[in-house]
Amino acid sequence: MPEAPPTRILLADDHRLVRRGVRLILDSEPDLTVVAEAGDGAEAVEAAHAQRPDLAVLDISMPRMTGLQAARELSRTQPELHILILTMYDSEQYFFEALAAGASGYVLKSVADRDLVEACRATMRDEPFIYPGAVNALIRNYLDRLQDGHAPPARAITDREEEILKLVAEGHTSQEIAEFLVISPKTVERHRANLLQKLGLKDRLELTRYAIRVGLIEP
Repeated sequence: MPEAPPTRILLADDHRLVRRGVRLILDSEPDLTVVAEAGDGAEAVEAAHAQRPDLAVLDISMPRMTGLQAARELSRTQPELHILILTMYDSEQYFFEALAAGASGYVLKSVADRDLVEACRATMRDEPFIYPGAVNALIRNYLDRLQDGHAPPARAITDREEEILKLVAEGHTSQEIAEFLVISPKTVERHRANLLQKLGLKDRLELTRYAIRVGLIEP
């Protein structure tokens, strides 16, 4: 019986050295192979459409489009693609958002050399993976909140508003954002006005501070 071909992986992280280290870990395994790399979430979406990998390993904090945004887009357009989040953030909020975005695994960069390979294999078996140290705390917290009658926290803004918030905070003009998202500049301005109203903010500077606080961009 012939061996199954190796899992074809797309690796997305905006730090070249991180990508190189992660690629060394993955390519050293006979059943895993990195077939494409991306430096931001938008590149990851393009590469996934072009290369049709089996698994996407996405960093959360990336320019233009975060890993969570990319995961939502890829879950919508390539539902057969398995998604794994690789992050430096030991965060309950990000974990639940990753699951909601379509990811089935969450691995900390600090222990990637220990957990990443098994996380890739578990994800390809359609099994959820989260770094072992967080399992008990996350489950306990989640169950406590459900017993208190609280659902996981709802997001304050829509996916489209989040896309525009990130691009505004990165300093792009309305025209540039319109071209990138293939919408009109007036639509961009309307979304930006909605963001200011929803979040109770006054200007681009406050939007940028908010985007940093919620992890859409790095300070």
